[in-house]
Amino acid sequence: MIIRRLAEHELPPMELLLSADPCRKKVEAYLTRGECFTGFINDELAGVYVLLPTRPDTIELVNVAVEERHQGRGTGKQLILHAVQSAAQLGYRTMELGTGNSSVNQLALYQKCGFRIVGVDLDFFTRHYPEVIYENGIICRDMLRLSKDLLTYKQLFK
Repeated sequence: MIIRRLAEHELPPMELLLSADPCRKKVEAYLTRGECFTGFINDELAGVYVLLPTRPDTIELVNVAVEERHQGRGTGKQLILHAVQSAAQLGYRTMELGTGNSSVNQLALYQKCGFRIVGVDLDFFTRHYPEVIYENGIICRDMLRLSKDLLTYKQLFK
């Protein structure tokens, strides 16, 4: 897979981004402040992620989405590991992310990539999203917050 930063003249793959975060207003807001990266397999869009600096030394992975036909093939893991490597090379010390309590597959993937659960924002999705979100037969209510220390990755790029 070839992963690259979206060029200024390119439009972000909004449909794909909305598959991971259904609130267009939120997606548009973090796209203006963050960096969008796209992944291609054989010149076909396979996935996307967005990095958003949040505090000194900290960056957040705010959206990771994989085209349905590329799911279950390691595409998401490649995108996440690319995001971690990119953030470490840019000098960030910590990467954070949030995912829904109902996002069981994503939660497993993030943990396989070395992220650890550090908190829960109770009722985040019921407070901040106008529509009820169902996933895996579960109402998405709470945001699970995860974090990864990037210092070990920084050592690899010195």
